[in-house]
Amino acid sequence: MTVLTKRTYFPSGLGPLRLAPLPILLVLALFAGTLYGSTTIPAQDTFHIILYKLGLYSGHHAWTASEEAIVWDLRLPRVIAAALVGGSLGVAGALFQAVLRNPLADPYVIGTSAGAQLGVTIALVFSLSYAAAGFGPIQLFAFAGALITVLFVYGLARTAGRTPIVTLLLAGFVVSSFLISGATFLMMATGRTDQVMSWTMGSLDVSVLSQVAVTGPVILICSGIAVLLWRQLDVMLLGEEAARHLGVRIEMLKLAAVMLGALLTSLAVTLAGIIPFVGLVVPHAVRLIYGPGHRTLIPAAFISGAIFVVLADLLARVVIAPTPVPLGIVTAVIGAPFFLHLLRRSRAEYGI
Repeated sequence: MTVLTKRTYFPSGLGPLRLAPLPILLVLALFAGTLYGSTTIPAQDTFHIILYKLGLYSGHHAWTASEEAIVWDLRLPRVIAAALVGGSLGVAGALFQAVLRNPLADPYVIGTSAGAQLGVTIALVFSLSYAAAGFGPIQLFAFAGALITVLFVYGLARTAGRTPIVTLLLAGFVVSSFLISGATFLMMATGRTDQVMSWTMGSLDVSVLSQVAVTGPVILICSGIAVLLWRQLDVMLLGEEAARHLGVRIEMLKLAAVMLGALLTSLAVTLAGIIPFVGLVVPHAVRLIYGPGHRTLIPAAFISGAIFVVLADLLARVVIAPTPVPLGIVTAVIGAPFFLHLLRRSRAEYGI
């Protein structure tokens, strides 16, 4: 099973112009996410508040202090975080699908979510209370648990200097099952089930810009490095043996892609908990539109993932306002049927 497909709706000769609509759509999604919510604030005031806080507007304003706080302190950090989460999961999904040569792979396939869940459970069980750059113990332990688990799974799967794909997947499955069992035991033993389950359903609870100021640059740098791997990733789609004969250092590429994907997923987990289907559906859909070339696929997956999560979070906030719906529920409700539709249309091309 490979991620190769012949379908593309844009001629390759258009180059970067093929991506031109995506940044425009992202800007519109970000503004919509900042504009709408349980409290109605006029679009002009919302726009002027952002400009005012950036020092770009000094004219007369009629908005209240509470409206300014809602836009700048609540909505804006949340929509930026949503874009970063969606972008990081989109790129991570594209990396894992390329390295594992499986269009059904997602960023959580080798234990990221299980490690994060165990980290959150430990933080809650021991009632830790401290903060760093706006992040509390739950977020920090989720990040550490996710990243350590992936490193452990990758090390466990290595045999004689190589990392067979099947071994990596099996190691991820076994370690994930063990960690989820351990987390479940701790939840039941300490009565923390509701708190942990609330986090694992996904929730963007970002209220300070320092959180996105810390994670944002790292996500962008990792995504940029992923783009630089496009040639090797394209060759990898031909199979490991063919790629090796063409001069690709397979093990180095696997390590780089897995570590980048794991770091991106861990950062997304830190900001929003576990958000399903984004890293699975977005790269899959983008590949059907733009083709399998990673020079286009990875930037398109980042921007498309950002748009998807920003709009999903907006829906989560307004569908039964003022009570927010867990973000993971919204992405699952949208993503599952959409993915089944894509799968039916593309199974002949993928050979699945």
